[in-house]
Amino acid sequence: MDETSDYTLEIQIATRFLDDESAPEDDRYVFAYTIRIRNLGRLPAQLLARHWLITDANGKVDEVRGEGVVGEQPRLEPGEQFTYTSGAVLETAVGTMEGSYDMVGDDGTRFDAPIPPFTLAVPRTLH
Repeated sequence: MDETSDYTLEIQIATRFLDDESAPEDDRYVFAYTIRIRNLGRLPAQLLARHWLITDANGKVDEVRGEGVVGEQPRLEPGEQFTYTSGAVLETAVGTMEGSYDMVGDDGTRFDAPIPPFTLAVPRTLH
């Protein structure tokens, strides 16, 4: 049995800069990101925890771990999706985020779902 087809998640990410909440003169750049997690596997799975590496343009890395996402630990049946929006604050106008979700299947199988790297950038900062 192919385990990857039992547990396969699609993760899509959209980001935006929050100008009204940012203060560039104080090195405060606020970003929102919306993530959609879709269960493409054959079996249900639940998101237990998250792990993030947030890197700014100066090379400063913040590591964040915590239970669930936005106060929830969603359980996804095959074909179901869960969408949430959260945020990050950087000291630079550009940065990256990447990480993983700690998942568990209904049969007790634990697995990590990688979150691909994505860029946080003030509009017109990157060419």
